Amino acid sequence: MMEGIPLIDAHCHLDFAGNAAELAAAYAACGGALSGTCDPRDFERVRTMLAPCAPRVRVGLGLHPWWVADGTCGEGEIALFERLAPTAPLISEVGLDFQPRRAETRDAQIAAFERVCLAAARPFGDGKAAGRCTASSSAEFPRRIMSIHSSAAAMCTLDVLERTGCLDACICIFHWFSGSQEELNRAIEAGCLFSVNERMLKTKRGRAYARAIPEERLLIETDFPSKPTPMAIPQDVSPRLERTMSLLAEARGADERLLASAIADASERILLS
Repeated sequence: MMEGIPLIDAHCHLDFAGNAAELAAAYAACGGALSGTCDPRDFERVRTMLAPCAPRVRVGLGLHPWWVADGTCGEGEIALFERLAPTAPLISEVGLDFQPRRAETRDAQIAAFERVCLAAARPFGDGKAAGRCTASSSAEFPRRIMSIHSSAAAMCTLDVLERTGCLDACICIFHWFSGSQEELNRAIEAGCLFSVNERMLKTKRGRAYARAIPEERLLIETDFPSKPTPMAIPQDVSPRLERTMSLLAEARGADERLLASAIADASERILLS
């Protein structure tokens, strides 16, 4: 906690840690977290495991594009995602990745992401056939939070979000945005939010984007742990978030405490929505 300001991690993977429950408790103490899964088969297990830290720590239903690209998740997992989506107010991590080593799976990724987004655009508890949820209809229901992976695929990601109704029905957060300036502008105009992390803010482009994104659209994240690990150090949680906030304030030329307070308020509204 930064001198009384709660810091909320908008994108992390607590289930990657062998001591996930201990790590979640550390997040709950410093502010909170939106923790994503990569495979829908893990969702209910992880949500149950981390339930003692709710609502400060929320677990997302995910279908990571890497898992789709390498065949770990196929038709059965996509169908499972669709069945579980009505119970999941947080969708994380989903999206597209067209980097060269995954580009050949572009069509399969798009097909999977289309189904993810159609499921996410439905009101909670709706098991009926997929259909676009318009802005007027989505206003009658709680909006899901969606944390989105988009690597070399931002324009296509936005196309899918738009045609499935997710831009209206969900709070769409681009995690670690790395697209072009044109793509960033389109995402901003579409009303998307952006979670930034320490590694992003150490690049020239990342700092430029951190300045270009409106303050009210900014969140902070760690993407921690970045891979499966037997043990993650709970004491690392708060310093990671504080370093990210410090780098973000530096990039924007902003007062760190004022910026932290504004982002904390926005994050709190999302966390408890």
